[in-house]
Amino acid sequence: MSCGVLGHHGEAVESMYLGIDFGTSGARAIALHRDRTILAEVSRTFEAIAPAQRPTVWQLTLFELIQQIPADVRSHLRRIAVNGTSATVLLCNRQGQPICPPLMYNHACDQAIVGQVRAIAPSGHPVTSASASLAKLLQWHQQGLTQPDYYFLHQADWLAWLLHGKLGWSDYHNSLKLGYDPALGRYPNWFEHPRLQPLQPLLPQVVAPGTVLGTVAGAIAQSLAIPSNCQICAGTTDSIAAFLASGASQPGDAVTSLGSTLVIKLLSPTRVDNADYGIYSHRLGNLWLAGGASNTGGAVLKQYFTAAELVELSDRIDPQQPSPLDYYPLLKPGERFPLNDPHLTPQ
Repeated sequence: MSCGVLGHHGEAVESMYLGIDFGTSGARAIALHRDRTILAEVSRTFEAIAPAQRPTVWQLTLFELIQQIPADVRSHLRRIAVNGTSATVLLCNRQGQPICPPLMYNHACDQAIVGQVRAIAPSGHPVTSASASLAKLLQWHQQGLTQPDYYFLHQADWLAWLLHGKLGWSDYHNSLKLGYDPALGRYPNWFEHPRLQPLQPLLPQVVAPGTVLGTVAGAIAQSLAIPSNCQICAGTTDSIAAFLASGASQPGDAVTSLGSTLVIKLLSPTRVDNADYGIYSHRLGNLWLAGGASNTGGAVLKQYFTAAELVELSDRIDPQQPSPLDYYPLLKPGERFPLNDPHLTPQ
């Protein structure tokens, strides 16, 4: 892979940007010129990872991806942003070290925990899902794992911290399932409930996605050979990053992202939230990005078919003909969208 850093007329180009995407099955980084020209792309696939090893693998992957960007691009980076899987969360001490294995986006909390959240939050709110970030935080608290000086972070928050060194910051896309209200610009009043009050010291401060959180830490800048004034920005979720990358921008535009899981997003002037169906809305400028994320997708297909078989079988599908098959493939029981049922069995 090679890349130049000169403009069309030979002048030095100083505005280069790096986006890093952490998905379910792998991570990738793409460097762009300010005119959106792609300068470099690198990626890494995740093999099976033991839960306790995930933070170590994520950290190594983050730094490896940046180091694999050509040096003549890295030396001109102006800003970096990281996205992660929605509701993949970590509980960290004051040094930023995870004190237990992260809980992944599709981890379903016990119904007793979900019932407690539903007794507090408004009906249909995204936090009332068994896989919501707030349920995971409450579960850790009731397991006796939390301390007032700990930090509750999303995957993208923690990865960005590895670069800028400031704990306790998140964006309002990742924090939606934690309960942050992007319309109000704060955590809602029901966080004053006695059951949630002990959690408040652990909650991240929330800013808009893309907000500059600081410059890269000095030691990190030196080890990765990137400018010391390179800014680290608040990130987003992987599915919203996919929507933005598609170029969709008008109300009614919709994007389906098929990766390890299946995600549907539709740009709407109206906020739509219905936890029974796994539908929630993210703020996107003055509009709302409504949709949901299913547990079915490419990951379960890879359990039964090789890559070559998937290509061959896909070529034989006629999208104009309704399928006579009635399958609902899942890696394990539990679905989030279009039916929010943590006990739904594969079919």
